[in-house]
Amino acid sequence: DVQLQASGGGLVQAGGSLRLSCAASGFAFDGYAIGWFRQAPGKEREGVSIISGSDSTTHYADSVKGRFTISSDNAKNTVYLQMNNLKPEDTAVYYCAADPNYNDRFWRSLLHYGMDYWGKETLVTVSS
Repeated sequence: DVQLQASGGGLVQAGGSLRLSCAASGFAFDGYAIGWFRQAPGKEREGVSIISGSDSTTHYADSVKGRFTISSDNAKNTVYLQMNNLKPEDTAVYYCAADPNYNDRFWRSLLHYGMDYWGKETLVTVSS
């Protein structure tokens, strides 16, 4: 079974940094897309970033571009989201997700509509 577990959330002041981890099991990264999503209270879910498990190609939402970095350690089956210069509007529950048979042409669709497999969330709170 595909399982995903996000961790690393917490409380941080604006301008600070956090690194989220997504531990995956039950599948090999090759051929998959792994992404990070978030949902703030009262708002719709937002796709934050996506990485190809095959060649580590990355993409980002405009709201986090230049501040967040997604990376993967295939040997550890773990994907990371390094979040720098955090802002109060980054406060949300963050999820990692995975989708098989990834085609990089459709990264925007995956970030918008979501993925097949979802993990448990981790809460990020950024104080002003």
